[in-house]
Amino acid sequence: MSSSSSVATSTADVFYTGKYKTVLRSVEAETCNTKSSLSVLPPKPLLIATPSEAGEFPILLLLHGYLLYNSFYSQLIQHIASHGFIVIAPQLYIVAGPDATNEIKSTAAITNWLSEGLHNFLPAHVQPNLSKLGLAGHSRGGKAAFALALGIAATTSLNFSALIGIDPVDGMDKGKQTPPAVLTYVPHSFDLNMAVLVIGSGLGEVKKNPLFPACAPKGVNHEDFYSECRKPASYFVAKDYGHLDMLNDDTEGIRGKSTYCLCKNGKSREPMRRFVGGIVVAFMRAYLEGDSSHLMAIRDGHETATCGASKS
Repeated sequence: MSSSSSVATSTADVFYTGKYKTVLRSVEAETCNTKSSLSVLPPKPLLIATPSEAGEFPILLLLHGYLLYNSFYSQLIQHIASHGFIVIAPQLYIVAGPDATNEIKSTAAITNWLSEGLHNFLPAHVQPNLSKLGLAGHSRGGKAAFALALGIAATTSLNFSALIGIDPVDGMDKGKQTPPAVLTYVPHSFDLNMAVLVIGSGLGEVKKNPLFPACAPKGVNHEDFYSECRKPASYFVAKDYGHLDMLNDDTEGIRGKSTYCLCKNGKSREPMRRFVGGIVVAFMRAYLEGDSSHLMAIRDGHETATCGASKS
């Protein structure tokens, strides 16, 4: 096999299930009725995907989009976990207004809880590496992730080494940002002491129909977030896919069905989910594990995810 085909094959691996079998676990939040001396429950309910085999693994905290359930991301977080990561998806709220301050503070509280309580809810012999911690968010969760990384509304006792915005959205339109505003519209203004990845959807700025606004409108979307990032920053756009196409194939209930109705979608979710999962894995390997070969190969055009991606 030639070296170029070896690179392509190796890089393609990140877009498919990794070598680790995964375990998916739900953890309830602490309440007045659930306090226990045996373990310290988290401040919010969690969905945790981990490798089932022994080892010490980096951590990724993934924040859900507006009014979505963390369970809608179970296929995505298991994809990432299968490549040797512990992925934690909190349920930050069930109902929320326009102000994202509370979910930013909740994310900070969850981050601060990791060192005290996470080990209680992992498989035997699976250890979290708290010095290799990434923060990601989708849609409004992307806004919350950037806000926390910038120290807006809250701070954490642990340091993040990588920040990921998955089709992040800062409001309804330029000039109509939801509080607290994150975008400043000053290029390279984000003062972040970490690497940043922004993934956008090409159809996010397209209205599903005249009655509904675009789910990721121009002026407050991925393009604007990336323009304010400083190096090192990576940027990929899946041109033929929509704002919610990285969710599970089957999202149940009224909210789950609405994910097919409110946003302009691509032909199917599986390619976009593989694309997002693969890019996240490559980015995490580069900036949490020191192996940039996958990310560089994707940038150089060896990637094989079929999303019509453009990259910077």
